[in-house]
Amino acid sequence: MQVSVEKLSPVVVEFSVEVPVERVKSEVARAYQSLQKNAHVRGYRPGKAPRDILIHLYGPRVHADVAQRLVDETLPVALSEKSVQPLSKPAIAPNELSPEASFVYRARFEVRPEVSEVKWEGLAVKRPKLDIPESAIDARIEELRREHSTLQAPEPERAAKDGDVVGVSFVLEIDGTAHPSGEQSITTELGRGETMKEIEQALSGASVGDTKEVSVDFPQNHPAQDLRGKKGTFKITVKEIKERVLPAVDDELAKDCGDYADLAALKGKLREELEKAAKQRQSEVVAEQLVEQLCSANPIPVPPTLVEQQAAMTERELTQQARRMGQRIDPNALRAGARADAEKKVRAGLLMAEIAKIKSVKVEEADIEKGYTELAAQTGKNVAKLKAEYRDPKKREMLIAMILEDKILDLLEGAAAVTEE
Repeated sequence: MQVSVEKLSPVVVEFSVEVPVERVKSEVARAYQSLQKNAHVRGYRPGKAPRDILIHLYGPRVHADVAQRLVDETLPVALSEKSVQPLSKPAIAPNELSPEASFVYRARFEVRPEVSEVKWEGLAVKRPKLDIPESAIDARIEELRREHSTLQAPEPERAAKDGDVVGVSFVLEIDGTAHPSGEQSITTELGRGETMKEIEQALSGASVGDTKEVSVDFPQNHPAQDLRGKKGTFKITVKEIKERVLPAVDDELAKDCGDYADLAALKGKLREELEKAAKQRQSEVVAEQLVEQLCSANPIPVPPTLVEQQAAMTERELTQQARRMGQRIDPNALRAGARADAEKKVRAGLLMAEIAKIKSVKVEEADIEKGYTELAAQTGKNVAKLKAEYRDPKKREMLIAMILEDKILDLLEGAAAVTEE
């Protein structure tokens, strides 16, 4: 078997494989022998049909089957001989098979680019200053007050204002015709953007028993298809107004929020949580800069197949996240952003793999054990349960890849020029 290799681009290779005529003859003869045993040919007993009849009836199919078998058997051998690992499914362009000639086919596929040198030392990054102002703790205290608040009707009665929770019933008319949804009831807190701004404006200053008519223009991307681009009128009746009563900022609030002796203990815990989150974000910001600069300093070509796979995965994740949060998405913008992000991730992955090879960075069993411990702290799961989950080879491979990436990022940061922001 003869194999020639042509590099069509830094990431695309084409093999030309020639299978000797002797093997072609042998494979074709074996195919007809197998066919002869099983073929039912009119006028002949099973296994007795002459080969020339079989060639006439089944020749093209037999040749196609033999050609496919020769490709399946010889291509892995050719790849092994040339020490080439495809990243994409090879595209095969076979010549027509003839039992009297050698069989030639071409196989085109993507490969990792050859990286002769990686510029990774001396990257300049800015680390955000780790600063937790008192105002941040005060803001968390206000969130806790809100979580432990109660709702009650204002005394004496008054008109609704920002911060009030207003209960209303309404019917919707589209072009003067009642919408099939009929009468509905909702509660909304004014000033938080929980409902349409036109409705919020109408409810601000309204009292219990008031009726309001609110005209709105539904956007073209409204979730309800039958409302898109339509003009509607909400006929609203105010049923109740309640104000939020916040608890005092004292030791009792701390005890209501958990096992805290007093307000000082609660504030200490909040500071600890905010510092932990700030350190995590600090690390993420530095990592993002390192990846960005690594890719900019090494503009290597990337295999399109890997980019498409990564882009599809990123697009799925972002779509699921947007749906969980109830956000509207622009599919075209999402796709474009996912592809740009995917190209950077693939390039960074290739470069980090090269750095790992250069610096002999490996993931040891101790690193994996540490990874389990960190995952347990993040997820609240038992370490033993995590280990059972990660017996799945794919999940374990993902964990190892994450650990290796963290080690390379530590290496990059250690060799970078880091300034505090």
